[in-house]
Amino acid sequence: MEKTKPYGTVLLRAAKIMDHLSENPNQSLQNIAQNTEMTTSTTLKILDTLLLIGFVSRDKNKNYRLGSKLIRYANQGVDQLDLVELTLPYLEKLQKMIDETIHLGVLVDNEILYVNKLEAKHQTIRMSSRVGITRPLYSSAMGKAVLAELEEEVYLNYIKATTLVPYTEHTITNSLKLASELQKVRETGIAFDDEEMEKDIFCIGASLKKDGKIIGAFSVSMPKYRLTEDFKNQIIKAIVETKNELTQAVTH
Repeated sequence: MEKTKPYGTVLLRAAKIMDHLSENPNQSLQNIAQNTEMTTSTTLKILDTLLLIGFVSRDKNKNYRLGSKLIRYANQGVDQLDLVELTLPYLEKLQKMIDETIHLGVLVDNEILYVNKLEAKHQTIRMSSRVGITRPLYSSAMGKAVLAELEEEVYLNYIKATTLVPYTEHTITNSLKLASELQKVRETGIAFDDEEMEKDIFCIGASLKKDGKIIGAFSVSMPKYRLTEDFKNQIIKAIVETKNELTQAVTH
């Protein structure tokens, strides 16, 4: 029996481009064409269409990334706020201060969805994370930052419905211990993932709110061997500064 040819091969090519950008943000036209095995002219035509509908965006250096329309589809609670574009200059500033991997995430179905990733500029080890993946709230820095902001009833419902699965030997799987840690997050505004999602990876995160409502979170991630107490305090200071600036930005 003859195999039915799929309708809309351009859509399949567009999906290929978006899959590539989800793992490799900030890519030039030439890099995208080469890695998706398409001609430059075909790639450009598809990218122009994806730009038009907001599925990808292009910066001043003509590098492409996934667009904010996808975020709005994934998380209607953002209220049309273009979170990626709005936060980008502040996260780029944070990265200049702290040359480590920066993540931006939003809350979707009781998980953190990664919607932006800024790679470290001068580090050889890369984080395995990519735009489009999700992480549990209880075991990630961004997730804990969000959990700490939830109303008590919402948090208790989350704990009832969620099995605290250990991803590493360091994952917190005791609800009382998690509650104790979240209290510290409320007091400091800073959350940690100390090898809880991945062995040898340390993350520091903070939540983002608009009009009292959670709209997302951001974090700094790095191999734990690079973390010293002084560097940790430097990162925390930079995150607090960035959070204050972003809070001002989203409320104006």
